[in-house]
Amino acid sequence: MKIGLIGCGRMGGALIEGAIGASITTPEEVWLHSRSEESARALAKKTGAHVATSNSHVASECDLVILGVKPYQVTEILEEISDVLPGNCVLVSVAAGITLAKMEAACPEGSRIIRAMPNTPSLIGLGAAGMAAGAHATASDLVMGRQMLEAVGIVSEVAEADLDAVTGLSGSGPAYIYTLIDALIAQAQKEGLPASEALRLATQTVVGAARMVEQTDMTPRELVNQVTSPGGTTLAGLAALTEHGFESSIAAGVAAATERSREIARE
Repeated sequence: MKIGLIGCGRMGGALIEGAIGASITTPEEVWLHSRSEESARALAKKTGAHVATSNSHVASECDLVILGVKPYQVTEILEEISDVLPGNCVLVSVAAGITLAKMEAACPEGSRIIRAMPNTPSLIGLGAAGMAAGAHATASDLVMGRQMLEAVGIVSEVAEADLDAVTGLSGSGPAYIYTLIDALIAQAQKEGLPASEALRLATQTVVGAARMVEQTDMTPRELVNQVTSPGGTTLAGLAALTEHGFESSIAAGVAAATERSREIARE
């Protein structure tokens, strides 16, 4: 399919590279435009895509257009391309907090819109995204949107109201894991490990634990029980984590990020 990107930031660029890499499209069928001509040309050079003359040019050429701009720019972009909507393309917005209702209100009746919330591991093909359909998006539109997002990770199709929870979990979640890794490294260094070895071991520990959840039939709680022996080191560590509010802190983080996503939508 012909894919366009308006706003050539890191996330939009990752989606374009993923779509080309997965043979969903070819460089010859990709059109780019950005306020920063330099960023558009850099991505075009990297991928072999075309640089369009305008945002409307992108929308008129493509079957699917990714809105990879900042949230405050979305309405302005929609007004700019409204002369080629609806019918010509399906829009996929990855802007946080901009609701389907707001986008549909800025477009002609019948415009086909999908709202998505990918996360930064999409940059290395290991993303986790939520996706919600607008009122006029068709089944084939959703297939296109899903294919593009699955080229850089996994996708969950949810009701739009649940995208706030997706934001709190997988959208913001990588930062929680980076913080965990950083804390593991810092304490391991205090216990005597060299920084380089602490980084290597902590990173592989997180990767390995995630793969265990992914590749076994066991729940996370069952895996905890499997590695915890009475009177052992893991039990001592888990008791200290609980005492210092580890689980409640994680819960509070997800809740706070989810609520902030809701607040942005109301602003």
